[in-house]
Amino acid sequence: MNEPKVFMASLEDAEITARMQIDFNAEFDSLCPELEELTPRFRSILAGSSGFVLLAGERGDPNGYALITLRPTIYHDGPLAVLDELYVKPVLRDRGVGTALLVGAIGEVRRRGGHEMHINVDEIDTDTRRFYERHGFINVEPETDYRMLCYIREF
Repeated sequence: MNEPKVFMASLEDAEITARMQIDFNAEFDSLCPELEELTPRFRSILAGSSGFVLLAGERGDPNGYALITLRPTIYHDGPLAVLDELYVKPVLRDRGVGTALLVGAIGEVRRRGGHEMHINVDEIDTDTRRFYERHGFINVEPETDYRMLCYIREF
């Protein structure tokens, strides 16, 4: 199989990306904003410089996407990246689409001067954790033996 094509999403891709996010959340019974609310949020990210979206497959009918947000950090001159979402349609998983999106995201973050990417993964999601670990991500503070934790508080 050929390596999946990965490309930068444009404003015109906001709705299709929002639809994939809705499918992703439905797959895991997670709450998700409605399409009418989610599409403008994707459009805002796509129009600004605080993040980007990569798509895999063909424009108009992508196989998956990655949403990366960027923020300043005191630890590097470039931005700190957060891989907020990485989704591949279920029938196309285990075909390199997720890897192509992740590699593309890392490359784009580096191109923008970033030095670090964060990813939050549920502890029970062992397949996803293995995927990210296979690509060099760790959940242990570098040069220590203790795990890093993510704390959340909703307002």
